[in-house]
Amino acid sequence: MQTAAQQEKQSLADRIGIPRPLLWGFIGLLLFMIGDGVEAGYLAPFLEGQGHSSTQVALLFTIYGVAVSLSSWLSGPLSDLWGPKKVMWVGLWIWGIFEVFFLVFGLQPNNYPMMIAAYTARGLGYPLFAYGFLVWIAAATPARQLGSAAGWFWFAFSGGLPTLGSLFASFAIPRIGEMGTFWSSLALVMVGGLVALLCTHEPRGTQRLSPPDVTLKQAMFGSISIIWREPKTLIAGLVRTINTSSEYAFLVIMPGVFTKVVGFSLEQWLQLLSIVFLSNIIFNLLSGMMADRFGPRAVVAVGGGLGAAISVPLFYYVPLSMPHNFPIAAAMGILYGAALAAFVPLSGLMPQVCPKEKAAALSILGLGAGASTWVGPAIVTWFEGWHGVEGVIWIFSGLYVLSAVMTLAITVSPEARAYIRRSEAVSQSDREAAMHAAGNQ
Repeated sequence: MQTAAQQEKQSLADRIGIPRPLLWGFIGLLLFMIGDGVEAGYLAPFLEGQGHSSTQVALLFTIYGVAVSLSSWLSGPLSDLWGPKKVMWVGLWIWGIFEVFFLVFGLQPNNYPMMIAAYTARGLGYPLFAYGFLVWIAAATPARQLGSAAGWFWFAFSGGLPTLGSLFASFAIPRIGEMGTFWSSLALVMVGGLVALLCTHEPRGTQRLSPPDVTLKQAMFGSISIIWREPKTLIAGLVRTINTSSEYAFLVIMPGVFTKVVGFSLEQWLQLLSIVFLSNIIFNLLSGMMADRFGPRAVVAVGGGLGAAISVPLFYYVPLSMPHNFPIAAAMGILYGAALAAFVPLSGLMPQVCPKEKAAALSILGLGAGASTWVGPAIVTWFEGWHGVEGVIWIFSGLYVLSAVMTLAITVSPEARAYIRRSEAVSQSDREAAMHAAGNQ
């Protein structure tokens, strides 16, 4: 029997939207993503300082993003076949091993081909860890709590990448140097991964999620064929791609804008980046909770699509018109971070759109999230020569308007709603039977 203190602890977690059995997974994810995000705000200027052109830096990020996209998609079918926890273990070790290769054979000798090879391979790691955990959340969380649980997932995800990661870097670089800070990111990732995997014991994560007769080929094909079997997943994947594509583009172009034109120091830029994504993680939670109350489509379309279409130009033009004004730049960044957070309810919506194939539906969202890591830098590579940074800004603003329109087509069918009600009734019955059996012991 559980003690009153344990029951109170569980009820508190439930009230704030965290599935209690997964609590340590959220904590570990936050630490992991802090480590992954340490380099986010200063890798581009570091490489340019080593003599690499902005085009070479954008190419590095673009190829890395392709690897992230592939791994993000694989996280779904592999979690179905192996169980999410095993997928997370694979992701953790890929990240750790290839980060060592990136630092020792790429950055330290300033070997650009080795940088591309090791950084691309490392890009396979974090999506398996992070999106494997997202599949675990979808498998173990009731539908009524999915919006809030998704909000907490993105709170931990973006709380690390790049919010607290960049903040950590801004304090670490003056004290232990740039290379020392890169090495510290490896330690944070490994600690976070071990906390999540060794301290989380929720049983669904260790189990195969797909039926025993489903083969690897069938699982892989199913995670792609769902695009035409349920076209709403394709729409959601495209919306998710647009969601954070500007973020990854800004990590390439905005350090130069704010340090060379607006007049900030590198430390100020890193602190501004942390403020932007502090806003993002706060609104990750709020948007998830608002989605549970008002519906996810409204939050994504209005707060996300239209909000980002307005805040992206503001984040560029207002600081340019008021150089050296950190509070004004921070205010514009807060609006931008909040708008990106309003896309969070997509992660709670997709398991409801496809309740029989949650992992496959989430794999398309993961593919979209991964695609944004290379689509953003690719837009910079392709279009910066057109009208400079200003042209890139307006391309993203138009894409966000398009995302708002597309979101309106992502609806939950009556058949899916009926399936969810039946599944939750069965789960509730099983829980009550288990509690009754425990009480009789």
